[in-house]
Parts: sequence; structure tokens; C-alpha cells
Amino acid sequence: MREQTWHGPRTSTTRRRGALATAAAAAVAVMTTGALAPPTASAAARPDTVQQGLNGLVRDGQPAALATVQGPDGRTRTYTAGVGDLTTGAKVPRDGQVRMGSNTKTFIAVVVLQLVGEGKIALDASVDTYLPGLVRGKGNDGRRITVRQLLQHTSGLPEYGAHISDDEIAHRYFEPRDLVDIALKHKAEFRPGTKWSYSNTNYVLAGLIVQKVTGRPLAEEIDRRVVQHLGLRHTYFPAPGDRTIREPHPKGYRVMPAGEPLREYTEIDPSAGWAAGQMISTNSDLNRFFTALLDGGLLPAAQLAQMRTTVPVGDTGAHYGLGLMSRKLSCGGVYWGHGGDIVGYETRGGATDDGYAANVAVTSIPADISGTRRVESVVDTALCRR
Repeated sequence: MREQTWHGPRTSTTRRRGALATAAAAAVAVMTTGALAPPTASAAARPDTVQQGLNGLVRDGQPAALATVQGPDGRTRTYTAGVGDLTTGAKVPRDGQVRMGSNTKTFIAVVVLQLVGEGKIALDASVDTYLPGLVRGKGNDGRRITVRQLLQHTSGLPEYGAHISDDEIAHRYFEPRDLVDIALKHKAEFRPGTKWSYSNTNYVLAGLIVQKVTGRPLAEEIDRRVVQHLGLRHTYFPAPGDRTIREPHPKGYRVMPAGEPLREYTEIDPSAGWAAGQMISTNSDLNRFFTALLDGGLLPAAQLAQMRTTVPVGDTGAHYGLGLMSRKLSCGGVYWGHGGDIVGYETRGGATDDGYAANVAVTSIPADISGTRRVESVVDTALCRR
């Protein structure tokens, strides 16, 4: 892959390939409603702006778009648009599972911060404290990089994902140490703590630290500490070699060079993402996760405050904490979440401090930053339409 295909935030300088495909532009949009009370007659007469937003994403070339919006009382409304399979024309599964890419990072950060609260990890300890001698060469030095800098992307470590092709992602199994080795063949981007730059390498190292400290597999720690704790029934960390998506899901696609049809990338080996982007979930589970996180259901107050201490993400207006991002809302205030891309899928969303949550998934990574901004605009619409 020549760009970071499971990124969370994307800035104007992020490289993208191809142009938006139009194969699904004529697909019929469908909305399904969850447990929300029926709308009043006057509300029913108004166009639903979230549904309109999803329809627009399909017109822009997304094969499918899914959204789930949750209120402070826990009631939800679920939307779909487009088709779940371009070959058969099958419907998009309501609240279907998707590869959630870099939303995985927030789960990893939660586990690390839980271990901080337990006194097993120190945020300002060096990477070498836990992984002695692993990070060396080309200006990369684990003795000078802290755990906090890994979680906040201020380490200066190079990005391994830029050197793995989408076809390698789909077919090759990577050990976590393989991913670190790929990164360390390249020069450090800057002196630790002096800048912000998104690097999946940071979270692979964070995952290795979790395993070293706990003596348990990373997937087991995520499942025990987060997934089972919150009852996230549709969220999991795929086992090695598991290329499938377990539950009903729309198929994922990759935008190809102009004029070429979309290529399906639903079943892939997710190991290239590992702690940076391997997990699978649904929009509703992600809403529940981010809402519980902000409510203090996963972290002690001191660690949650550290997680929400942010630095600017370039000139985008977004800010990055420890595995958690804040983005401005057009109606005022911010929402907290992450987002993620991995070949076949893109997700965007998060929750507000007053208990609203929304998550949107599409079934191909948009070809340029404007496409991602359109996905984010649907999240903004959902959170501002109270």
C-alpha cells in the first residue's frame, strides 16, 4: 500500500488514489428505523437530512452507506443507502458489520490507559522501558520516545503502511514485528514531541507494550477489558488467518484508476492493521463504545482527562488526544471519536458530551479528501439535527 489505508484522520496532504467510482450511483436508497418513536405528522413530512446525506454519498459513487444515530436515552435510528453487493444488487444489511480500521486505536488506547490506572504502564516512560532495544536506527530511538507520544502520534516514527500495497494487505499475513521492521527501514520524521504526524507504527508498538505488560494476547485484553465489559455483541478482533466478516455485512470495494470498475476487497487478511486497524464492528456498537467512554464507563477520571488532552491536527481544526479526536460541529461544540480507513471501508463518527452519538460507514475509501469530508458532513448533520 502506498498510502495509509487504515488511517483515522485525513489531512489535505494525505495521498489518495483514483477517482470516485460511479457504479452504484443509480442504486436505490433505503432507510430502516430502529427503536425511535414514530415521528409526528409534521416531522414525517420533512425530508430526513441524514438519509439525504447517505443518498448523496451513493450519488457520489459509494456502493453503500450506513448510519446509526443514538440519542441520550439510548434510542437509535438506523439508515442505509445503496446496495450491499454490486454483483447481485443485494440490500445493505441494517447496521451491518464493517471493518472499522483506525477506530481500533481508541480501543488500544483505552486498554493502555486502564493499565496506566493500574500502575502497570507509565505514560511518560520510554518505549524502551517495555520493549528494550526494539526501536533503533535511522534516527528512531525507543529510549527517547514515550508511551504518551505513541498514543498521540508525536513520536516522529515513520509510517509502515506507506510501504505495503493493498494486494499485500489482502493476501499476506504480517506479524506485528514485521510491521515495525518495515517502518524502521526509514528515517524518523522529526524529534519526538516536537510535531504531530499520524503513524500506524505508533499503535503497533502500543499493542506490543500491552502484550509485554499483561503477558496475554492483545485481542484477549481488548475483548475482556472493553468488548465484554460493554456488551458489544458485534465487535471483535479477528483471529490470525480469519479473512471473513462474521455477521451480515455489505461488501467492501476499492476505487481503481479512472475508467476501471471497482474491485471487491471484502475478505482480506487484516493482520497488516493489527493494533492500528484490525477490528470489525457495527455503527451501533461504535456509538455505544464512544458514549460509554465519554461517560466514564471505561476509564478512571484521571486517565480520561489525559485521553482528552489534545494537540492540533495541522490546520484542520481537529485535535488529537490519546487515541481520541475532537472535531468541531457546525452547530457549535465538538464531538469525540476517531474514524478509520482500511481497504474496502471507511468509518467516521463519535459522540458528544451530552450523550448524542452517530457513526457513518461507506464501502470504499473515498478517492480524495473531499470525499472523506462529505462522509464527515453526514456525521455533523446527524449530531446537529436535534
